[in-house]
Amino acid sequence: MHLDLDTFFVSCERRIDSRLQKRPLLVGGTGDRGVVAACSYETRRFGVHSGMAMKVARRLCPEAVVIRGNASIYTKQSHLVTEIIKEKVPIFEKASIDEFYADLSGMDTFFGSYKYASELRETIIRETGLPISFGLSTNKMVSKVATGEAKPNNQLQIDPGFEKSFLAPLSIKKIPSVGTKTYQVLRNLGVDTVRMVQQMPVEMLVSALGVNGRTIWKRANGIDNPPLIPFHERKSISTERTFTKDTIDVTKLRTTVFAMAENLAYQLRKGEKLTACISVKIRYSDFNTYTKQHKIPYTSADHVLIPKILELFDQLYQRRLLIRLVGVKFTHIVSGNYQINLFDDTEEMLRLYHAMDTIRGKYGELSIQKAGSIGAKTIGRFNNPFNGEPPIVLAHRKL
Repeated sequence: MHLDLDTFFVSCERRIDSRLQKRPLLVGGTGDRGVVAACSYETRRFGVHSGMAMKVARRLCPEAVVIRGNASIYTKQSHLVTEIIKEKVPIFEKASIDEFYADLSGMDTFFGSYKYASELRETIIRETGLPISFGLSTNKMVSKVATGEAKPNNQLQIDPGFEKSFLAPLSIKKIPSVGTKTYQVLRNLGVDTVRMVQQMPVEMLVSALGVNGRTIWKRANGIDNPPLIPFHERKSISTERTFTKDTIDVTKLRTTVFAMAENLAYQLRKGEKLTACISVKIRYSDFNTYTKQHKIPYTSADHVLIPKILELFDQLYQRRLLIRLVGVKFTHIVSGNYQINLFDDTEEMLRLYHAMDTIRGKYGELSIQKAGSIGAKTIGRFNNPFNGEPPIVLAHRKL
């Protein structure tokens, strides 16, 4: 079974604000370099698609509502769906924030796989309010294609033995792993449907496409054997910022890196996780990208992580070039809570962390910030919980 939340980011935004229902909606970066992360079906008839430059999408569909988006909300909604699936199926794979595979082998003996899958989909819709589609077949690839054909907000089963006939009339673009270049090569060979690939000798595809040709031929014939990769907790978290204009403003850069480290540290504590490796990434205006990492004792504390991140940034930064992008990443993540340092930590500091995280959990991640992160733009949309009051700011010396 393959499950895919329909236009996930768009659906989350519409769940928050019902006024957005049935309106053309774009979610993504709003600057000149912004990219469409998700778009509603209403925008697609204008030629808009995810991954497109936001300025191009706005030009194609000028009446669309543009929302920067809120990553924390999407993560929370994805977690709700994950918990429902985890409770209902024996084994599943989380392929992305909005995409899942579930192994229903053996369910026919007791319930009927299609009936069970239908009830699972209904449960997700009822408990989350999010539209979701599924495809059901004998393997992952055919199920994924079936989900695409079932959308929006529907379901489709491909019975055993009918995989080839189901795939045959579809465009070769529908086969996973057929990208723009591969599609162009196949079109140059006069191939436009999956049926034509099914009729070709596998050697011809290998000659034209190399090793990938055999994979495409097998998938076109409904042959796909990779097993599910059981869901596991993520081992890293990261965030990046691409600036609207390349910059050499040191204050702006350090503020952005500071805010990233502060937010990621909060995410660690929120999930009861610790990190033992931190890294900073810089991409210059010539697109050369550099990273620097450092191993540390397991921690989730701001006063440990932020100074280390700023130190890495200072070591990595070369002032002679404009910077296009900066990023911060925490890896080697394990479950656990912050351990008190006998000599450096105080009870007052630990109570302060608890109070700040409680405020963030209740009123939003930007409801309370350190002074060092004020001014850094966020990818998330911030609804101020203090009715027009500015966010609470604590001076560095008090932290």
